[in-house]
Amino acid sequence: MSNRDTKIKSILVTQPKPDTEKSPYGELLKKYNVKLDFRSFIEVQGVEAKEFRKEKISVLEHTAVILNSRNAADHFFRLCSEMRITIPETMKYFCLSEAVALYLQKHVTYRKRKIFFGKQKFSDLMEVIAKHKQEKYLFPYSGDLSKDEASELLEKHKIEYTKVVMYKTICSDLSDLASIKYDMIVFFSPSAVRSLYQNFPDFEQNNTRIAAFGATTCQAIKDAGLELDVFAPHPQAPSMAMAIEQYVRQVNK
Repeated sequence: MSNRDTKIKSILVTQPKPDTEKSPYGELLKKYNVKLDFRSFIEVQGVEAKEFRKEKISVLEHTAVILNSRNAADHFFRLCSEMRITIPETMKYFCLSEAVALYLQKHVTYRKRKIFFGKQKFSDLMEVIAKHKQEKYLFPYSGDLSKDEASELLEKHKIEYTKVVMYKTICSDLSDLASIKYDMIVFFSPSAVRSLYQNFPDFEQNNTRIAAFGATTCQAIKDAGLELDVFAPHPQAPSMAMAIEQYVRQVNK
């Protein structure tokens, strides 16, 4: 058995630990006795209202908002609140996934709003947006300058939209992990991959398996010269937890 087929005994998930005890990774702990640690590789900082005003963008000139994450939703509503902007009930929300759409209940009365969502990929959401070409979209994002599939698709379909930075992602200090080794590291964004190398510029993969969620994250892994062992979503594994479990089941026989 080659080194890359050795059993997985420890996994580092580059996200904050779930708030609820019912984690999607629970089956890994129960079935395979895997050590599972959570550590966010990036930190999210909201743009201040003063900085946002400099962009001279009017939220109310838009009839719809594209929300590709919970962070985008949080900071959109935060800025509107800080700037005393009353969002009309006619505002439409186009969310990357059903999970993001349901999260809007934290900010709005869900049943009274016009909320649309895709399956998980922006290309899926684009099919929904394309049916509402008459809308003028506001697109809050993090200022990440990595390849942007979303903007390419919006422009390809001639959608009128304004992209605006409402929050920023910065690399976390991971110096305390310098001497800790994991059998697998799980990434969810290109920013997290950049954080790995900013903290550990001499990182060598060796026998560490790499898992990634989403096309842009997978590409960032490959661009960094790393070998990608597990990816999601795909038809057999729509979630990251499911893809990891399938891999662990195979190598931990």
